[in-house]
Amino acid sequence: MTRVRTVLLPPALAIVFAALLCAIALVISGDSPFTALAAMITQVGQGTTAIDIVNNSAIYYISALAVAIGFQMKLFNIGIEGQFRLAACVAAIVGGTLVLPPVVHTIVILLVAAAVGAAWAGIAALLKAYRGVSEVISTIMLNFLATGLIAFLIRDEVFGDQQGNNISTTPIPPSGQFPGIPFGSSGTLFGMVFVAALLGLGYWFLLNRTRFGFELKASGESPTAATAGGVNARRMIIIALLLSGAVAGLVGLPELLGRDLAYTLTSPQGYGFTGIAVALLGRNHPLGIALGALLWAFLDKSALALDAVGVPREIVLIMQGSVVLSVVVAYEIVRRYELAAEQRRVAAELRAAAEKVAA
Repeated sequence: MTRVRTVLLPPALAIVFAALLCAIALVISGDSPFTALAAMITQVGQGTTAIDIVNNSAIYYISALAVAIGFQMKLFNIGIEGQFRLAACVAAIVGGTLVLPPVVHTIVILLVAAAVGAAWAGIAALLKAYRGVSEVISTIMLNFLATGLIAFLIRDEVFGDQQGNNISTTPIPPSGQFPGIPFGSSGTLFGMVFVAALLGLGYWFLLNRTRFGFELKASGESPTAATAGGVNARRMIIIALLLSGAVAGLVGLPELLGRDLAYTLTSPQGYGFTGIAVALLGRNHPLGIALGALLWAFLDKSALALDAVGVPREIVLIMQGSVVLSVVVAYEIVRRYELAAEQRRVAAELRAAAEKVAA
């Protein structure tokens, strides 16, 4: 019970605080919070919004899992953005170039994306393990390098293909695409949604049912104690960042293989930074991350309805930012409450034991 409260209570408090803050902002601006909320909820049942929320939540979920793997080691992989974008670009190039049988073609694209993401994160891993360079600094710089490398790769004279005013890679043929589930006018559910769910199960199993997961968490809690117990701290840093990068490499594939079929200069960005917020909201727990991803996707997609009722769409940005800031405070409040409760419990047990001896 205590474990569930510790995992679920901080995000719940953060969401409530963010909602109250947005309600106050709406009242001050002369708008009705209830009208805004009703419009957002109603929007879910219109058009392709519901399917879009699930599709986007899968993308956010994969991104947050990549962040969470690093967080388990107290590593802040802020380079998810560059890792997923470069991986998607290279995977699109390979997918559009190779001619392979169905399924095999798709698997190759997935493996290429994971390998590129891991390799790009591996640069920061080696710098951290062998030179002590902060992974925050190195991954930020690698994000900028990834942007320049992508621009180079999809030029006309390299792997690019001019499409009107845009440049893209060669489209991936049907054999390399990841089929989704069509729901008629409601949209098509990305097939990668199920891959995201499998990644969540794998993440849970890795952390809770394997020796490596135990060593990963132990190294994050106390590197000194883990080293004394025979854990190779340098090896754990490298493996953790490689795993984080490999998962990050898959972030762009739901849209690439299920909708866009090519990588362009205007391909979606920002998922890496959203993943950080979702991982914080879910406290690195696979279920908490899933709920956080759904909430974030709901806010993103249902915000379109606010224009129709005259409410500024920016109120959603206020709520998302408030959630990120307040979730940190909520974690500290719950941590102190749990610590005080534990101290009271121990004191009560000691008092009872003393009374028993006195009797």
